[in-house]
Amino acid sequence: MRQLDRRPFVFALVIYLLAWLLGFPIRAQSAPLEDLECTLILDAASGETLHRQGICDQRVSPASTFKVPLALIGYDVGILSDEHTPAWGYKPEFKAVKRDQKTVDPTIWEKDSVLWFSREITRHLGSERFAGYVSKFDYGNTDVSGTPGKNDGLTRSWVNSSLEISPVEQANFLRRLLAGELPVSDRAHAMTKAILPTFRSGGWTVQGKTGTTRLGDSADKRSLGWFVGWANRDARKIVFARLVIDTKRSDTPKGPQTRTIFLKELPNLINKE
Repeated sequence: MRQLDRRPFVFALVIYLLAWLLGFPIRAQSAPLEDLECTLILDAASGETLHRQGICDQRVSPASTFKVPLALIGYDVGILSDEHTPAWGYKPEFKAVKRDQKTVDPTIWEKDSVLWFSREITRHLGSERFAGYVSKFDYGNTDVSGTPGKNDGLTRSWVNSSLEISPVEQANFLRRLLAGELPVSDRAHAMTKAILPTFRSGGWTVQGKTGTTRLGDSADKRSLGWFVGWANRDARKIVFARLVIDTKRSDTPKGPQTRTIFLKELPNLINKE
């Protein structure tokens, strides 16, 4: 019986190993990762888990939910003064989308999720103070280095870049905020809570921040949507983190869509006792 010529197989194996060692793709890597969802609700005071569904310990970009810690920083150092001060005018060099080409104050910034206002805050801070606060907050992976080779950590690290945080970490960060335990002034805690948008859900009064971004490179078509915050009804107070990552298309950005669904579901997610 004719012996099988193994040389082509050996050659293929060598090429495979060389590609792996040199970091070249050895299989199609453009396929998106699996969809991801998490809904996490904790008792604000005790930290008891009241509802947990999905994968809640995987870190992803905070996107515009980072406006919550950024508000704390801004108020602590005095860049932000109150609900409506400063009111910064739009400049063409910001290159913002049309809806954000307007004068923006802290309340509008949080409500309309204006990126250029965030970047002006971090520019006023400077890289050293910015990184220092994120580290002191122990916020996610605390990595504000930005995109490798682009020197954009100060203005973009929280938007599909180096900084990442999990829903569990989001909820615990919010518990510390509500308890006044973060390393900023009492006024910074109070003002940050004051400017977050307010919503109603059944008998609950809800304050929270959305976040929206596209993940990965152009080959990864998944959209990320966050809604994080706290809610109270009578004497009961909770913190929550809702995260959705998928390829579904919608006329509404993923963050606001995630918020709408969460607000609709909230009264039935935890018992009413």
